[in-house]
Amino acid sequence: MRIWDINPQHLCRQHLLAEHRELHGLWNILTKHGGRGGYSRHPETLRWVGKTKALYERHEALVKEFVRRGYQHRTPLDKRLARGQGGQDVFLQTLAEQRVILKKKPCACLLPKTKFKKKGD
Repeated sequence: MRIWDINPQHLCRQHLLAEHRELHGLWNILTKHGGRGGYSRHPETLRWVGKTKALYERHEALVKEFVRRGYQHRTPLDKRLARGQGGQDVFLQTLAEQRVILKKKPCACLLPKTKFKKKGD
């Protein structure tokens, strides 16, 4: 499980979609299961406890990138459950370390921003 802290524009399609999927799983652990169940003690989960507002904001940043790339988004989060601290200040790796991790992956993450054609263009 991983929620990146870098700008979603720097994520390749695979990592953008994977983070979105994992964010929804994390949201469910924190809002529907009372912080219990699978992955509830995972370090990634623990850094978001009391910060569903920050997690909501990360989701909205991912959605903004979806729209920019012409992807459809059909899984909104319930904003009423977005509470606590806005913005994340706990990191499992620094932003520089996260960039290094992504650069080592065989994908297009961190390549210069690309203009994506929207459907119908």
